[in-house]
Amino acid sequence: MKVTQVAVCPSEASKRAGRPALTPELLAASGARYSRNNEGLDSILSKIDPNNLEKSVDSIFRMVDYGHQSIADMVPVAMFIDGISIWLAYYVWTLCPTAGGQESSTRYIKISVDGLIPPENLGIRAEDAGEWRDLMAKCFQAYQASLKIWEELATENPALMGIPRSLLDDKSDSTQKKVNRMRRNYAFDRARYFLPVGAATNVMIVMSARGWVSLCQHLLSHQMPECRCLGELIRGELEFSAPRMIKHARATESNQQTIAHEFERLVRRAKLEPVPWDRPSSPDVSAVPFLSVMLPEGVSEADLAKDLAYHSNRYAPVGNGLQRTSVRFGWSAIGFAEIRDLNRHRTGTKYSPQVPTGFYFALDQIPANPNALDQKSRSLLQEAEVGRSASQKARRLLKNGEPTYIYWTVLGTEYPFEHTTTGDKFIYEAELRTGLGAHYRYAKHLRDVLTLWYQRFPSTKSLILEGSGEPE
Repeated sequence: MKVTQVAVCPSEASKRAGRPALTPELLAASGARYSRNNEGLDSILSKIDPNNLEKSVDSIFRMVDYGHQSIADMVPVAMFIDGISIWLAYYVWTLCPTAGGQESSTRYIKISVDGLIPPENLGIRAEDAGEWRDLMAKCFQAYQASLKIWEELATENPALMGIPRSLLDDKSDSTQKKVNRMRRNYAFDRARYFLPVGAATNVMIVMSARGWVSLCQHLLSHQMPECRCLGELIRGELEFSAPRMIKHARATESNQQTIAHEFERLVRRAKLEPVPWDRPSSPDVSAVPFLSVMLPEGVSEADLAKDLAYHSNRYAPVGNGLQRTSVRFGWSAIGFAEIRDLNRHRTGTKYSPQVPTGFYFALDQIPANPNALDQKSRSLLQEAEVGRSASQKARRLLKNGEPTYIYWTVLGTEYPFEHTTTGDKFIYEAELRTGLGAHYRYAKHLRDVLTLWYQRFPSTKSLILEGSGEPE
């Protein structure tokens, strides 16, 4: 695991224009001065000693408590995080929903067993390490076998990929390279459900020092060793850009108690809820959508339709009736692969109690055919046993109160998921997640919820720009 803070330097155009360049804390100090003085930027900058920028922060800041959260919001910090588990990357995004950034994508990158994080780094008990390694190796073998099945299927029946006929028939080198990339991504999309969440990934995040301090407090308070390790590394890097914030980046009793309480709730849920593990694939049984909408007083369905009158694309404005409409939607159980993606939406509150309820592995994507495709279905069903075994093992460990149960799961392990937001943000997400390049599975999930929306507000159907999810 490695964390690297990356500083932002002025562009050449900025230098030529003579624009000021400040350290992150000096930027915050200068901005904070505005709340106590209306002297303007030039006057503030005149107090800065170019030979001692750190001292200048304190001289500007005499009147303001630097520990104030609103001040820390003005300290921009970028960090690159290499070699954390797929699960921890998801967890970090749950704690930083408004941060900007990216993560290595399982939809476009082939993941190798060499990227599996050692069990001792994850906190897996020594007596369980051998069993865990063997099971994860089988998961990777299933991933490779599944990848081969989907690549063969795409070659035998190109129409399944949804690639326009004009591209398939174009034999030019550039077009065929594009088609091959789409075919590869088609296979990655469907094979990724066997990937262990203990495999390594990389994340880049940009947010304020306030966000980083809050993240550190949470990670350092966690019972999982991987979380605490990441918290320590982030804290060390934060010292380069926001040294005055380090005193706040520490474990807190309130975080420790909250994390322990939430885990206890998961254990109770795992003990109480029955799970139908016998189903071979659960695309329609487990992923049952739900939608709850509360309209503001005085707003009708006709008003919602009027709010979409100038909605020409998903970034276009909508009326305030939709902006004030409360929406809660989700599914009874969907794959962790999709939860990772849906979790990245910045708005509202997401909730996914991670009690394994099943295993999804894209069997429904193989069309019914009495001939050759049946063999591929049988092969995929055979590989699915390892994903189901991993999910079942994780649930048993959770019932016994073992926090590292999560590292026994894979991307196809299913959990409930819900999102509480507002009408305009729900429509944006539905349009985005069914649009160009959308992953086939979460496109279906959003279409299912949109069906419930249309049942209640039929006049909005032609105004919501639901996409077809065609490949990029």
